Amino acid sequence: MPSDSHTHQHDYFHGLLNLEQQRRRAKDLLKALRSGQPDALDRLTAHAGITDPASDSLRLADAQLVIARENGFASWPKLKAHCDRLQESRRQREAGRLTPPDTEDAVHLRCGSDIRHGLEIAGFRGRFVEFADPFCQGPVRDLPRDAFLAERAAFIASSYGYQMADALARGRQEYDALDAALAAQHLVLWFEHDSYDQLILAHVLAALAAKDPAARPARLELICVDSVPGVPGFTGLGQLAPDMLFWLWDNHRVPVGEAQLALGRDAWQALTAEEPSGLVALATAGTPAIPPMARALRRHLQELPSEANGLSQTQGLVLRILADRGTCTGGQLFRELMTKYEELPYLGDLMFWHVLDDFVSSTNPPVDVIEVEGEGDPDPDAGTDPAPEWLRRRVALNGQGMALLAGEADYMMSYTGERWVGGLRVASPDRGGVPFRWTMMEGRLAITGTGP
Repeated sequence: MPSDSHTHQHDYFHGLLNLEQQRRRAKDLLKALRSGQPDALDRLTAHAGITDPASDSLRLADAQLVIARENGFASWPKLKAHCDRLQESRRQREAGRLTPPDTEDAVHLRCGSDIRHGLEIAGFRGRFVEFADPFCQGPVRDLPRDAFLAERAAFIASSYGYQMADALARGRQEYDALDAALAAQHLVLWFEHDSYDQLILAHVLAALAAKDPAARPARLELICVDSVPGVPGFTGLGQLAPDMLFWLWDNHRVPVGEAQLALGRDAWQALTAEEPSGLVALATAGTPAIPPMARALRRHLQELPSEANGLSQTQGLVLRILADRGTCTGGQLFRELMTKYEELPYLGDLMFWHVLDDFVSSTNPPVDVIEVEGEGDPDPDAGTDPAPEWLRRRVALNGQGMALLAGEADYMMSYTGERWVGGLRVASPDRGGVPFRWTMMEGRLAITGTGP
Protein backbone atom coordinates (compact mmCIF):
# COMPACT_ATOMS: atom_id res chain seq x y z
CA MET A 1 0.00 0.00 0.00
CA PRO A 2 1.22 3.56 -0.58
CA SER A 3 3.53 4.55 2.25
CA ASP A 4 2.00 8.02 2.48
CA SER A 5 -1.53 6.69 2.22
CA HIS A 6 -2.89 8.65 5.15
CA THR A 7 -0.36 11.25 6.19
CA HIS A 8 -2.26 14.51 6.32
CA GLN A 9 -0.37 17.47 4.90
CA HIS A 10 -2.02 20.05 7.15
CA ASP A 11 -0.14 22.00 9.76
CA TYR A 12 -3.20 22.30 11.93
CA PHE A 13 -3.39 22.75 15.69
CA HIS A 14 -2.56 19.66 17.73
CA GLY A 15 -5.37 20.21 20.23
CA LEU A 16 -3.48 21.08 23.42
CA LEU A 17 -5.22 24.29 24.40
CA ASN A 18 -3.30 26.52 26.76
CA LEU A 19 -5.69 28.20 29.17
CA GLU A 20 -3.48 31.22 29.77
CA GLN A 21 -3.16 31.77 26.05
CA GLN A 22 -6.95 31.61 25.66
CA ARG A 23 -7.31 34.15 28.47
CA ARG A 24 -4.95 36.51 26.65
CA ARG A 25 -6.91 36.01 23.45
CA ALA A 26 -10.12 36.93 25.27
CA LYS A 27 -8.56 40.10 26.68
CA ASP A 28 -7.25 41.07 23.25
CA LEU A 29 -10.69 40.45 21.76
CA LEU A 30 -12.33 42.61 24.41
CA LYS A 31 -10.01 45.49 23.54
CA ALA A 32 -10.82 45.07 19.86
CA LEU A 33 -14.55 45.01 20.63
CA ARG A 34 -14.42 48.15 22.73
CA SER A 35 -12.52 49.93 19.95
CA GLY A 36 -15.23 48.92 17.47
CA GLN A 37 -13.09 46.77 15.15
CA PRO A 38 -15.47 45.27 12.53
CA ASP A 39 -13.95 41.77 12.53
CA ALA A 40 -14.21 41.52 16.29
CA LEU A 41 -17.83 42.72 16.24
CA ASP A 42 -18.66 40.12 13.56
CA ARG A 43 -17.20 37.41 15.80
CA LEU A 44 -19.28 38.66 18.73
CA THR A 45 -22.46 38.50 16.64
CA ALA A 46 -21.65 35.08 15.20
CA HIS A 47 -20.79 33.37 18.47
CA ALA A 48 -22.56 35.32 21.21
CA GLY A 49 -25.58 36.67 19.34
CA ILE A 50 -24.83 40.23 20.44
CA THR A 51 -25.43 42.86 17.77
CA ASP A 52 -24.58 46.56 17.86
CA PRO A 53 -23.32 46.52 21.46
CA ALA A 54 -22.46 49.64 23.43
CA SER A 55 -18.72 49.53 24.03
CA ASP A 56 -19.07 50.29 27.75
CA SER A 57 -21.50 47.38 28.21
CA LEU A 58 -19.12 44.70 26.98
CA ARG A 59 -17.49 42.51 29.59
CA LEU A 60 -14.62 40.06 29.58
CA ALA A 61 -17.19 37.27 29.90
CA ASP A 62 -18.58 38.22 26.49
CA ALA A 63 -15.16 37.91 24.87
CA GLN A 64 -14.48 34.64 26.71
CA LEU A 65 -17.75 33.21 25.39
CA VAL A 66 -16.68 34.03 21.82
CA ILE A 67 -13.28 32.39 22.34
CA ALA A 68 -14.90 29.31 23.88
CA ARG A 69 -17.38 28.87 21.04
CA GLU A 70 -14.73 29.44 18.39
CA ASN A 71 -12.90 26.53 19.99
CA GLY A 72 -15.99 24.32 19.92
CA PHE A 73 -17.17 24.69 23.53
CA ALA A 74 -20.60 25.85 24.67
CA SER A 75 -19.18 28.10 27.38
CA TRP A 76 -15.98 29.44 28.89
CA PRO A 77 -16.30 27.19 31.99
CA LYS A 78 -16.47 24.14 29.72
CA LEU A 79 -13.32 25.27 27.88
CA LYS A 80 -11.56 25.83 31.22
CA ALA A 81 -12.59 22.42 32.53
CA HIS A 82 -11.30 20.78 29.35
CA CYS A 83 -7.92 22.55 29.67
CA ASP A 84 -7.70 21.62 33.36
CA ARG A 85 -8.34 17.95 32.63
CA LEU A 86 -5.68 17.88 29.91
CA GLN A 87 -3.16 19.59 32.15
CA GLU A 88 -3.82 17.22 35.03
CA SER A 89 -3.62 14.19 32.75
CA ARG A 90 -0.24 15.36 31.46
CA ARG A 91 1.07 15.94 35.01
CA GLN A 92 -0.04 12.48 36.03
CA ARG A 93 1.52 10.87 32.97
CA GLU A 94 4.82 12.73 33.30
CA ALA A 95 4.99 11.76 36.98
CA GLY A 96 4.40 8.12 36.12
CA ARG A 97 1.19 7.98 38.16
CA LEU A 98 -1.23 7.54 35.27
CA THR A 99 -2.63 4.04 34.88
CA PRO A 100 -1.97 2.72 31.35
CA PRO A 101 -5.19 3.02 29.35
CA ASP A 102 -4.96 -0.45 27.81
CA THR A 103 -3.17 -3.77 28.25
CA GLU A 104 -0.54 -5.52 26.16
CA ASP A 105 -3.30 -7.77 24.75
CA ALA A 106 -5.04 -4.84 23.03
CA VAL A 107 -4.71 -4.28 19.28
CA HIS A 108 -5.09 -0.76 17.90
CA LEU A 109 -6.13 -0.77 14.24
CA ARG A 110 -5.68 2.35 12.11
CA CYS A 111 -5.72 3.08 8.38
CA GLY A 112 -2.26 4.64 8.51
CA SER A 113 0.74 5.00 10.78
CA ASP A 114 0.11 8.59 11.84
CA ILE A 115 -0.86 7.92 15.48
CA ARG A 116 1.47 5.00 16.19
CA HIS A 117 4.12 7.13 17.93
CA GLY A 118 1.51 9.27 19.67
CA LEU A 119 -0.11 6.21 21.24
CA GLU A 120 3.26 5.07 22.56
CA ILE A 121 3.98 8.48 24.09
CA ALA A 122 0.50 8.57 25.64
CA GLY A 123 1.22 5.31 27.43
CA PHE A 124 -0.73 2.81 25.35
CA ARG A 125 0.81 -0.66 25.56
CA GLY A 126 -1.16 -2.62 22.96
CA ARG A 127 0.04 -3.67 19.52
CA PHE A 128 -0.47 -1.28 16.60
CA VAL A 129 -1.71 -2.62 13.25
CA GLU A 130 -1.96 -0.57 10.07
CA PHE A 131 -4.42 -1.44 7.31
CA ALA A 132 -4.30 1.16 4.56
CA ASP A 133 -5.67 -0.10 1.26
CA PRO A 134 -7.00 3.15 -0.28
CA PHE A 135 -10.46 2.06 -1.38
CA CYS A 136 -11.27 5.66 -2.31
CA GLN A 137 -9.27 5.04 -5.51
CA GLY A 138 -9.08 2.17 -7.96
CA PRO A 139 -11.39 -0.80 -8.52
CA VAL A 140 -13.16 -2.14 -5.42
CA ARG A 141 -15.23 -5.01 -6.73
CA ASP A 142 -16.95 -8.02 -5.23
CA LEU A 143 -14.35 -10.65 -6.13
CA PRO A 144 -12.84 -13.71 -4.45
CA ARG A 145 -9.95 -12.82 -2.14
CA ASP A 146 -7.07 -13.72 -4.50
CA ALA A 147 -8.64 -11.96 -7.47
CA PHE A 148 -9.49 -8.94 -5.34
CA LEU A 149 -5.91 -8.63 -4.06
CA ALA A 150 -4.47 -9.07 -7.55
CA GLU A 151 -6.69 -6.32 -8.96
CA ARG A 152 -5.90 -3.96 -6.09
CA ALA A 153 -2.17 -4.64 -6.42
CA ALA A 154 -2.27 -4.00 -10.17
CA PHE A 155 -3.93 -0.64 -9.57
CA ILE A 156 -1.50 0.37 -6.81
CA ALA A 157 1.53 -0.68 -8.86
CA SER A 158 0.43 1.23 -11.96
CA SER A 159 -0.82 4.31 -10.11
CA TYR A 160 1.64 4.82 -7.28
CA GLY A 161 4.90 3.64 -8.82
CA TYR A 162 5.35 0.20 -7.23
CA GLN A 163 6.53 -3.01 -8.81
CA MET A 164 3.63 -5.42 -9.24
CA ALA A 165 5.34 -8.17 -7.24
CA ASP A 166 6.03 -5.76 -4.38
CA ALA A 167 2.51 -4.35 -4.39
CA LEU A 168 1.01 -7.84 -4.32
CA ALA A 169 3.31 -9.02 -1.55
CA ARG A 170 2.59 -5.96 0.56
CA GLY A 171 -1.13 -6.32 -0.03
CA ARG A 172 -1.15 -9.95 1.06
CA GLN A 173 0.91 -9.12 4.13
CA GLU A 174 -1.42 -6.29 5.09
CA TYR A 175 -4.60 -8.36 4.65
CA ASP A 176 -3.05 -11.21 6.64
CA ALA A 177 -2.22 -8.73 9.42
CA LEU A 178 -5.83 -7.54 9.33
CA ASP A 179 -7.10 -11.10 9.66
CA ALA A 180 -4.89 -11.58 12.72
CA ALA A 181 -6.06 -8.29 14.25
CA LEU A 182 -9.71 -9.28 13.83
CA ALA A 183 -9.00 -12.34 15.95
CA ALA A 184 -7.66 -10.31 18.90
CA GLN A 185 -9.37 -10.45 22.26
CA HIS A 186 -9.45 -6.65 22.51
CA LEU A 187 -9.61 -4.65 19.27
CA VAL A 188 -9.83 -0.86 19.10
CA LEU A 189 -10.60 0.82 15.77
CA TRP A 190 -9.27 4.40 15.34
CA PHE A 191 -10.90 6.30 12.47
CA GLU A 192 -11.95 9.78 11.43
CA HIS A 193 -14.62 11.16 9.16
CA ASP A 194 -13.22 11.35 5.60
CA SER A 195 -13.95 8.90 2.80
CA TYR A 196 -10.48 7.33 2.97
CA ASP A 197 -11.08 6.29 6.58
CA GLN A 198 -14.76 5.48 6.34
CA LEU A 199 -14.46 3.13 3.36
CA ILE A 200 -11.70 1.21 5.12
CA LEU A 201 -13.79 1.17 8.30
CA ALA A 202 -16.68 -0.29 6.30
CA HIS A 203 -14.41 -3.08 5.04
CA VAL A 204 -13.15 -3.86 8.55
CA LEU A 205 -16.66 -3.93 10.01
CA ALA A 206 -17.93 -6.06 7.13
CA ALA A 207 -15.13 -8.56 7.75
CA LEU A 208 -16.06 -8.67 11.44
CA ALA A 209 -19.76 -9.06 10.61
CA ALA A 210 -18.93 -12.06 8.44
CA LYS A 211 -17.24 -13.86 11.35
CA ASP A 212 -19.05 -16.17 13.71
CA PRO A 213 -19.98 -14.04 16.75
CA ALA A 214 -17.99 -16.37 18.98
CA ALA A 215 -14.88 -15.69 16.88
CA ARG A 216 -15.10 -11.90 17.15
CA PRO A 217 -13.04 -9.96 19.70
CA ALA A 218 -14.45 -10.17 23.21
CA ARG A 219 -13.95 -6.41 23.45
CA LEU A 220 -14.55 -4.53 20.22
CA GLU A 221 -14.42 -0.74 20.42
CA LEU A 222 -14.46 2.22 18.07
CA ILE A 223 -13.09 5.75 18.24
CA CYS A 224 -14.54 7.66 15.29
CA VAL A 225 -14.73 11.45 15.35
CA ASP A 226 -15.39 14.27 12.94
CA SER A 227 -14.54 17.06 15.36
CA VAL A 228 -12.49 17.62 18.50
CA PRO A 229 -13.15 20.44 20.99
CA GLY A 230 -10.40 23.01 20.86
CA VAL A 231 -9.40 21.99 17.33
CA PRO A 232 -11.37 24.17 14.89
CA GLY A 233 -9.25 22.94 11.99
CA PHE A 234 -9.64 19.25 12.81
CA THR A 235 -8.81 17.10 9.83
CA GLY A 236 -7.50 13.86 11.23
CA LEU A 237 -6.24 11.94 14.23
CA GLY A 238 -2.67 12.29 13.02
CA GLN A 239 -2.62 16.01 13.80
CA LEU A 240 -3.43 15.46 17.49
CA ALA A 241 -0.97 15.53 20.37
CA PRO A 242 -0.58 12.32 22.42
CA ASP A 243 -2.56 13.85 25.29
CA MET A 244 -5.50 14.33 22.92
CA LEU A 245 -5.37 10.68 21.86
CA PHE A 246 -5.64 9.81 25.55
CA TRP A 247 -8.56 12.24 25.80
CA LEU A 248 -10.30 10.57 22.86
CA TRP A 249 -9.84 7.20 24.56
CA ASP A 250 -11.59 8.49 27.66
CA ASN A 251 -14.34 10.46 25.94
CA HIS A 252 -15.09 8.97 22.51
CA ARG A 253 -14.47 5.23 22.77
CA VAL A 254 -17.69 3.25 22.27
CA PRO A 255 -18.46 -0.45 21.98
CA VAL A 256 -19.12 -1.84 18.51
CA GLY A 257 -22.44 -3.64 18.37
CA GLU A 258 -24.66 -5.25 15.78
CA ALA A 259 -25.82 -1.88 14.42
CA GLN A 260 -22.26 -0.83 13.53
CA LEU A 261 -21.43 -4.25 12.08
CA ALA A 262 -24.59 -4.23 9.95
CA LEU A 263 -23.79 -0.75 8.67
CA GLY A 264 -20.28 -1.81 7.72
CA ARG A 265 -21.61 -4.84 5.89
CA ASP A 266 -24.20 -2.80 4.01
CA ALA A 267 -21.76 -0.02 3.14
CA TRP A 268 -19.13 -2.45 1.86
CA GLN A 269 -21.70 -4.33 -0.22
CA ALA A 270 -22.89 -1.01 -1.69
CA LEU A 271 -19.33 0.16 -2.37
CA THR A 272 -18.45 -2.94 -4.38
CA ALA A 273 -21.69 -3.01 -6.37
CA GLU A 274 -21.90 -2.23 -10.08
CA GLU A 275 -24.56 0.42 -9.53
CA PRO A 276 -24.77 3.15 -6.87
CA SER A 277 -28.26 2.80 -5.43
CA GLY A 278 -27.04 1.24 -2.18
CA LEU A 279 -24.56 4.03 -1.56
CA VAL A 280 -27.17 6.64 -2.41
CA ALA A 281 -29.64 5.10 0.04
CA LEU A 282 -27.12 5.12 2.89
CA ALA A 283 -25.85 8.60 2.09
CA THR A 284 -29.39 9.98 1.88
CA ALA A 285 -30.95 8.26 4.88
CA GLY A 286 -27.98 8.86 7.16
CA THR A 287 -25.96 6.40 9.17
CA PRO A 288 -26.82 6.92 12.86
CA ALA A 289 -24.77 3.91 13.94
CA ILE A 290 -21.65 5.76 12.68
CA PRO A 291 -22.76 9.33 11.89
CA PRO A 292 -19.72 10.43 9.81
CA MET A 293 -20.12 7.59 7.33
CA ALA A 294 -23.06 9.10 5.43
CA ARG A 295 -21.14 12.29 4.65
CA ALA A 296 -18.11 10.28 3.55
CA LEU A 297 -20.26 8.19 1.22
CA ARG A 298 -21.75 11.35 -0.29
CA ARG A 299 -18.26 12.66 -0.93
CA HIS A 300 -17.24 9.34 -2.46
CA LEU A 301 -20.18 9.48 -4.88
CA GLN A 302 -19.02 12.93 -5.99
CA GLU A 303 -16.01 11.28 -7.61
CA LEU A 304 -18.41 10.12 -10.31
CA PRO A 305 -18.67 12.52 -13.26
CA SER A 306 -20.75 15.59 -12.56
CA GLU A 307 -24.00 16.10 -14.45
CA ALA A 308 -22.88 19.68 -15.08
CA ASN A 309 -19.56 19.06 -16.86
CA GLY A 310 -18.42 15.45 -16.48
CA LEU A 311 -15.81 16.30 -13.84
CA SER A 312 -15.35 14.59 -10.53
CA GLN A 313 -15.44 16.82 -7.47
CA THR A 314 -11.65 16.61 -7.15
CA GLN A 315 -11.12 17.48 -10.81
CA GLY A 316 -13.50 20.40 -10.53
CA LEU A 317 -11.69 21.71 -7.47
CA VAL A 318 -8.34 21.52 -9.28
CA LEU A 319 -9.73 23.69 -12.07
CA ARG A 320 -11.23 26.10 -9.55
CA ILE A 321 -7.86 26.50 -7.80
CA LEU A 322 -6.18 27.27 -11.11
CA ALA A 323 -8.90 29.78 -11.98
CA ASP A 324 -8.50 31.49 -8.62
CA ARG A 325 -4.71 31.35 -8.24
CA GLY A 326 -3.33 31.09 -11.74
CA THR A 327 -0.59 28.69 -12.80
CA CYS A 328 0.56 26.40 -9.96
CA THR A 329 3.02 23.59 -9.45
CA GLY A 330 1.60 20.20 -8.61
CA GLY A 331 2.81 20.69 -5.04
CA GLN A 332 1.03 24.01 -4.73
CA LEU A 333 -2.17 22.50 -6.12
CA PHE A 334 -2.03 19.72 -3.55
CA ARG A 335 -1.51 22.14 -0.67
CA GLU A 336 -4.33 24.43 -1.80
CA LEU A 337 -6.71 21.52 -2.33
CA MET A 338 -6.06 19.92 1.04
CA THR A 339 -5.95 23.06 3.17
CA LYS A 340 -8.46 25.43 1.57
CA TYR A 341 -10.74 23.90 -1.07
CA GLU A 342 -11.56 20.31 -0.11
CA GLU A 343 -14.22 20.25 2.61
CA LEU A 344 -13.46 16.64 3.50
CA PRO A 345 -9.72 16.11 2.80
CA TYR A 346 -8.83 12.50 2.14
CA LEU A 347 -6.03 12.30 -0.43
CA GLY A 348 -2.38 11.57 0.26
CA ASP A 349 0.21 13.02 -2.08
CA LEU A 350 0.79 9.91 -4.22
CA MET A 351 -2.95 9.59 -4.57
CA PHE A 352 -3.19 13.19 -5.78
CA TRP A 353 -0.40 12.70 -8.34
CA HIS A 354 -2.46 9.81 -9.70
CA VAL A 355 -5.45 12.17 -10.05
CA LEU A 356 -3.35 14.63 -12.03
CA ASP A 357 -1.88 11.92 -14.24
CA ASP A 358 -5.37 10.69 -15.05
CA PHE A 359 -6.74 14.21 -15.51
CA VAL A 360 -4.67 14.81 -18.65
CA SER A 361 -5.88 11.53 -20.22
CA SER A 362 -8.00 13.35 -22.74
CA THR A 363 -8.05 14.30 -26.40
CA ASN A 364 -8.72 17.84 -25.18
CA PRO A 365 -7.07 18.22 -21.73
CA PRO A 366 -8.47 21.03 -19.56
CA VAL A 367 -5.01 22.02 -18.31
CA ASP A 368 -1.63 22.67 -19.88
CA VAL A 369 1.30 20.96 -18.16
CA ILE A 370 4.65 22.70 -18.34
CA GLU A 371 7.68 20.49 -17.72
CA VAL A 372 10.36 22.19 -15.61
CA GLU A 373 13.99 21.27 -16.15
CA GLY A 374 16.18 20.35 -13.18
CA GLU A 375 15.37 19.38 -9.64
CA GLY A 376 14.13 22.73 -8.46
CA ASP A 377 13.16 23.37 -4.87
CA PRO A 378 10.70 20.76 -3.60
CA ASP A 379 7.55 21.98 -1.98
CA PRO A 380 7.87 21.09 1.73
CA ASP A 381 4.11 20.76 2.07
CA ALA A 382 3.66 18.17 -0.63
CA GLY A 383 5.77 15.20 0.46
CA THR A 384 9.16 14.33 -1.02
CA ASP A 385 9.82 10.61 -0.51
CA PRO A 386 10.28 10.17 -3.40
CA ALA A 387 9.59 13.60 -4.86
CA PRO A 388 7.26 12.99 -7.80
CA GLU A 389 7.62 14.85 -11.05
CA TRP A 390 4.36 16.64 -10.34
CA LEU A 391 6.07 18.62 -7.58
CA ARG A 392 7.97 20.57 -10.24
CA ARG A 393 5.55 20.52 -13.16
CA ARG A 394 3.56 23.68 -13.59
CA VAL A 395 -0.13 23.40 -14.38
CA ALA A 396 -2.17 26.10 -16.10
CA LEU A 397 -5.88 26.38 -16.87
CA ASN A 398 -6.64 26.59 -20.59
CA GLY A 399 -9.70 27.38 -22.70
CA GLN A 400 -11.15 23.89 -22.36
CA GLY A 401 -10.78 24.10 -18.59
CA MET A 402 -12.61 27.43 -18.52
CA ALA A 403 -15.38 25.97 -20.68
CA LEU A 404 -15.75 23.06 -18.26
CA LEU A 405 -15.95 25.39 -15.26
CA ALA A 406 -18.67 27.35 -17.07
CA GLY A 407 -20.63 24.17 -17.81
CA GLU A 408 -20.14 24.68 -21.55
CA ALA A 409 -18.31 21.39 -22.19
CA ASP A 410 -18.41 17.77 -20.98
CA TYR A 411 -15.11 16.27 -19.92
CA MET A 412 -16.30 12.69 -20.46
CA MET A 413 -16.70 13.34 -24.18
CA SER A 414 -12.91 13.66 -24.54
CA TYR A 415 -11.72 11.44 -21.66
CA THR A 416 -9.49 8.58 -22.81
CA GLY A 417 -8.54 7.07 -19.46
CA GLU A 418 -10.20 4.75 -16.99
CA ARG A 419 -10.81 5.18 -13.30
CA TRP A 420 -12.98 3.58 -10.67
CA VAL A 421 -15.36 4.79 -8.00
CA GLY A 422 -15.66 1.66 -5.90
CA GLY A 423 -17.26 -0.92 -8.17
CA LEU A 424 -18.15 1.65 -10.84
CA ARG A 425 -15.88 1.97 -13.87
CA VAL A 426 -15.64 5.53 -15.17
CA ALA A 427 -14.71 5.83 -18.84
CA SER A 428 -16.01 7.64 -21.91
CA PRO A 429 -19.39 6.42 -23.24
CA ASP A 430 -17.81 4.84 -26.30
CA ARG A 431 -15.49 2.82 -24.04
CA GLY A 432 -18.27 1.34 -21.95
CA GLY A 433 -18.06 3.50 -18.84
CA VAL A 434 -20.99 3.53 -16.43
CA PRO A 435 -23.48 6.30 -17.25
CA PHE A 436 -24.01 7.51 -13.68
CA ARG A 437 -23.60 11.19 -12.90
CA TRP A 438 -23.89 13.17 -9.66
CA THR A 439 -25.71 16.43 -9.19
CA MET A 440 -27.20 18.51 -6.40
CA MET A 441 -30.97 18.85 -6.20
CA GLU A 442 -32.41 21.18 -3.57
CA GLY A 443 -29.17 20.92 -1.61
CA ARG A 444 -29.07 17.11 -1.69
CA LEU A 445 -26.89 14.77 -3.68
CA ALA A 446 -28.66 12.88 -6.45
CA ILE A 447 -27.40 10.32 -8.97
CA THR A 448 -28.67 10.31 -12.53
CA GLY A 449 -28.32 7.65 -15.21
CA THR A 450 -29.31 4.01 -15.40
CA GLY A 451 -27.08 0.98 -15.00
CA PRO A 452 -26.14 -1.74 -17.46
